[in-house]
Parts: sequence; structure tokens; C-alpha cells
Amino acid sequence: MSASEQDLQAELEKLRSENAALKKGTTVGTTMKVSDKGALSVYGMGRFPVTLYKEQWLKLMDMSEQIKAFIVANDAKLKTKD
Repeated sequence: MSASEQDLQAELEKLRSENAALKKGTTVGTTMKVSDKGALSVYGMGRFPVTLYKEQWLKLMDMSEQIKAFIVANDAKLKTKD
């Protein structure tokens, strides 16, 4: 293997390692932060954060039992994200 091939191979391994680390980081769990506009953003549920204002989160949490019942009632129609 020539020097340039070795450099390319080393760079490829470095990128693979970085990619694996980034993928691993996304499965760590959910995190939260306050957005620039004062909303609550929840990260780690999908590709993009779920961002709602305080009153929207509170309303959604008040509906938690209804949401659970809806999921149970519509289980056959709903897909899961792996």
C-alpha cells in the first residue's frame, strides 16, 4: 500500500469511527432545552426536535390518558419507528 493509500485508509477509518460515535450519541436518550423563542424543545425522539410552548406541553400532558387510549384503540393502524 502506498503512502497516499495509507492516508486514505486512515481517513476512512477516522470517518467511520466519527460516524459510529454520532450514531451512538443519538440513541443516548432524550434531552431538553429552551429555544431562542422561549419554547421547550425535546431532542432525541426523531430527526428533528419536538418544540412546543409551555401551555402546549401542559395541554398535551393533560391529554396523556386520552392519547394512550387512542393508541390502544388504533394499535393496528399505527406504525412504530425503530
